[in-house]
Amino acid sequence: MKKYQMDTTAAPPMRPQAPEVGACCEHPPAHESPLACTTRQLEQAAAMCHAMSDPARMRLLLWLQRGERCVAELTALEQGKTGSISARLQTLHAARLVSRRREARHVYYALADDHVTALIENVLRHAGEAEDRLQP
Repeated sequence: MKKYQMDTTAAPPMRPQAPEVGACCEHPPAHESPLACTTRQLEQAAAMCHAMSDPARMRLLLWLQRGERCVAELTALEQGKTGSISARLQTLHAARLVSRRREARHVYYALADDHVTALIENVLRHAGEAEDRLQP
């Protein structure tokens, strides 16, 4: 046989066989959901996480953690443009993280409920733990 010619008479290498599901450990049957939630709840949770994924929107949530504020006040606090602040607030409202009310020409925003407060605190606490681990 030539140096670079392949030996076709040799048996092909054996691939390891994957164990059957449940053979190595206990798994719930495929038709059972391990979570006590619906697909709709998962979609809404993902939308909330997406809305919180922008640092500028997170800052607005932190301002609102201190209490209800109107768009003009949030614009001044963030030193931004009213249109940008309004768009961010709209995203947070669509994700059900904030509530709003209109009074004359002003629109006031507040955190939707105590769950949002807990969510913000947990996310920031977890982010702080990750940051602590990265420091020498």
